[in-house]
Order: sequence, then structure tokens, then C-alpha cells
Amino acid sequence: MPGSPTVDAVVARALEAYEALTSLGEDVEDEWSYVNDLSGAWRDRLDEVVATRGGNAVEPPVEAAIGAACAEISRLTDPHRAIDWLSTFPQVVLVALGERP
Repeated sequence: MPGSPTVDAVVARALEAYEALTSLGEDVEDEWSYVNDLSGAWRDRLDEVVATRGGNAVEPPVEAAIGAACAEISRLTDPHRAIDWLSTFPQVVLVALGERP
């Protein structure tokens, strides 16, 4: 689809939102290592998708779903809730893209 966003563009947007989520989760000092290990693993998984499908077009409903997920996590203010979303959010993005989590 001409003018459609690509997988790499929507994943880049998701990773930007994920970075803010990770930063919020890092506020829980006792969980810092866990937060960073988990975040790194999910980033690696999303990077795999970009490496294999990065230039592929994304349908508008997929872009909208990922945008909604980004908006949802941007509203979080509690670091403990952010930690809860550290594994949920990437799975939402992957499922929206038709990938296995």
C-alpha cells in the first residue's frame, strides 16, 4: 500500500514508548536488573521482526492497535504497574503484527 507505514516505523514508535515504560519501571530500585533484563529480551524479539519484515507495509488497523497500546502505556504513572506491562506491551505489539510473542 503506497503511503502505508512500515513494520520498522511502527516498531520504532512502540520501542520509543517502551523506553519510557522501562524508565518508569526502573524507579523500583529492587527490580532494576529484572526490568532491564526483561526489556532487553523483548527489544531483541522486536528487533528480529524488524530484521525480517521491516520494510513491509502495515495495514491501518494494525497501526491503530499499536498506537492505542502506546497511548495506554503512556498513561501509566505507577512504576509497579509499568513493570506489569513490560512483558504485556511487546506481546500486544507482536500479536498486532501477526507475530508470535
